[in-house]
Amino acid sequence: MRNKGRRPSGKLKKTLILLVSILLVLVGLITATAAKVLYDVKGVTDEVYEPAKKTQPLDEVSLNQKKSFSVLLLGVDTGALGRTERGRSDTLMVATVNPNTKKTVIVSIPRDTYTEIVGHDTMDKVNHAYAFGGVDMAADTVAQLLAIPINYYVVINMKGIETLVDSVGGIEVDNPFAFTYEETEFPAGSQYLNGNKALKYVRMRYDDPEGDYGRQGRQREVIAGILKQMVSIKSLRNYHSILNSLGDNLQTDITFNDIELLFRNYREAFNQVDSEQAMGEGFMLDEISYQSIPLDELIRIQTLLKEQLAN
Repeated sequence: MRNKGRRPSGKLKKTLILLVSILLVLVGLITATAAKVLYDVKGVTDEVYEPAKKTQPLDEVSLNQKKSFSVLLLGVDTGALGRTERGRSDTLMVATVNPNTKKTVIVSIPRDTYTEIVGHDTMDKVNHAYAFGGVDMAADTVAQLLAIPINYYVVINMKGIETLVDSVGGIEVDNPFAFTYEETEFPAGSQYLNGNKALKYVRMRYDDPEGDYGRQGRQREVIAGILKQMVSIKSLRNYHSILNSLGDNLQTDITFNDIELLFRNYREAFNQVDSEQAMGEGFMLDEISYQSIPLDELIRIQTLLKEQLAN
């Protein structure tokens, strides 16, 4: 009869010890790598963190409960082409992130929208709010215009768009028509863009048949492409380059702890990005061109954002 309680042979025992040792080494390396990633991320988030008085960040309980939230996205005309002043928010979007529907909606607001600049006691172009009073005034003005709370903000300059696209390995866009901008050709159809081309892609306006609205559509497309790349496995491997691209070009009130919770609870919502455009009508006042958003269009956008934030 075979001895059912027979111990493993010396050779088998050595093999098991070797496998366990390799496993322990791998676990140690993974743990150390994870700790290094967290340390690096915290370093950059601490560097770019700047609290705003006029936003309403979610607390840890709300983020753990997967509450929807809004982010004011401001692209400012500094950081490239030799510009260093605060500048105006040439790109103005509001993103609403809903982890329950697993969807993010990005709405572009025309930069020339005529509205009350909250805290400045004037009626002016919405993108002047940032120039007059920074993030606080911009957040107050957009919150009143759209009748929603602003939970977070992100300000990125033009140079930041270029370096961020490069750090995620480029993005894919579907260009609706062929054009040339600053001696760079953009054929119609699907194509990959590096950072330099992506910046030109979002800056071109005058050759677009839809004018600034066409440019805003391309801006949303680039933001969606960056989000898609950032949540990919490839970008996780390239995280250090992404962090380096953000340090000098971005400002936000999203904390390190918030980022941990967002990555854990909201990641799927960044995979589906829908884009919307608030449509205005042009008019002249004192020889200055403005956009006026009709009441029915404004209500449509407000309702869309409120529904996103309600779930």
